[in-house]
Amino acid sequence: MEKDCRMDCFAAPAPSAPLPLDEALARVQRAYGAVTEPEEVPLRAALGRILAEPVTATVNVPPVAVSAMDGWGYGKAGAVGGDGDVLRLAVVGRVPAGSVFAGTVGPGEAVRIFTGAPIPAGVDTVAMQEDCRAEDGAVLVPAGLKRGANIRDAGEDMTAGSVVLTPGLRLRAQEVGLAAAVGRSRLSVRKRLRVVLFSTGDELREPGTEKPEGAIYDANRYTLAAQLDALGADVRDLGILPDKPDVTRAALADAAATADLVVTSGGASVGEEDHVKRVVGELGSVDLWKLALKPGKPLALGRIGTTPFLGLPGNPVSAMVTFMLVGRPLVLRLSGAESAPAPRCLVVAGFEFRKKPGRREFLRARLATGPDGRPVAHKFPSDSSGVLTSMVEADGLVDMPADATAIHDGDMVEFLPFTGLFA
Repeated sequence: MEKDCRMDCFAAPAPSAPLPLDEALARVQRAYGAVTEPEEVPLRAALGRILAEPVTATVNVPPVAVSAMDGWGYGKAGAVGGDGDVLRLAVVGRVPAGSVFAGTVGPGEAVRIFTGAPIPAGVDTVAMQEDCRAEDGAVLVPAGLKRGANIRDAGEDMTAGSVVLTPGLRLRAQEVGLAAAVGRSRLSVRKRLRVVLFSTGDELREPGTEKPEGAIYDANRYTLAAQLDALGADVRDLGILPDKPDVTRAALADAAATADLVVTSGGASVGEEDHVKRVVGELGSVDLWKLALKPGKPLALGRIGTTPFLGLPGNPVSAMVTFMLVGRPLVLRLSGAESAPAPRCLVVAGFEFRKKPGRREFLRARLATGPDGRPVAHKFPSDSSGVLTSMVEADGLVDMPADATAIHDGDMVEFLPFTGLFA
């Protein structure tokens, strides 16, 4: 059995040395690998799943040379006659898609041919129908076409024996279609990652229930469950755990026995009522990372027995952003997906912002189109990690490097769209 690298990859830095995000991600890559087994599913059930085995083409695609257009097929060498820039060819047949022309197209002859139809013998060029004119059993085609125009060669897309999809891909519509194109009706994919999720805190209440003074409704479980669902995980919701060590210990032990990953929000800080970190340490191993990051400074990562554990901050924005930046790569890694950094792009800053050096900040921002047509990021007014409306108003995050101290109106900045961070 492969050696479990456990927490020796998670040697915690000194409390005075916050951990950079890139180092945290590197530790996740070193410490964790796929924990899910392969299973075979019908092609229609493969969308969003992680491919477990290579897909090899067993046929050429297309299987033979075919027409890329509706038009007229002919042999370039024998195409003579006509007037000036036009050739006049005798029409000798018609070739719809799915049929085969039985004879050979001779010099000075042409066939009516449709997109996807096999190229008959004697044809090496196809003229598009909109450039041609049929009249009295003949067709007039442009004289200047190059030999091979509008023809797709056999195997132009895929050749038999080639690997067309590799393990670790998260299957999108195009990969599913590609598998169908080479004749596959079923695919070997990784089983869905089983994630147990709960929140901790005596102040939390379930939405839809009575809320006494001093209590708040639990939003984190719902945002995190939605983020996990978007990544294809199979989520089991344990609800809200009270701030009681015995209850927390029993729940964590039970969850770890049936899960591939346990995720919590809250309870992993250093307060007297934050029991999760201590209980996880008793049941396995845990590190409390002080990330050089805003929002989302505290993060706990470890194992309950052999089951990976992720403890997220309790503030709602911190929980969401930390999951996007660290939890998402962890979930994909455990699910068997190949490393896929979240997409980012350069946009124009439509705001002014200053900070002290030393901590990387992710600023919530909405995009708009500037006067010159370029996307402009407008920062949300509040930087509080408790303002969940900022995540609703924003389209993504502006990534401000740790050593940067200012963003000026008109600067080019890196932007991470939520569309990439939720998938």
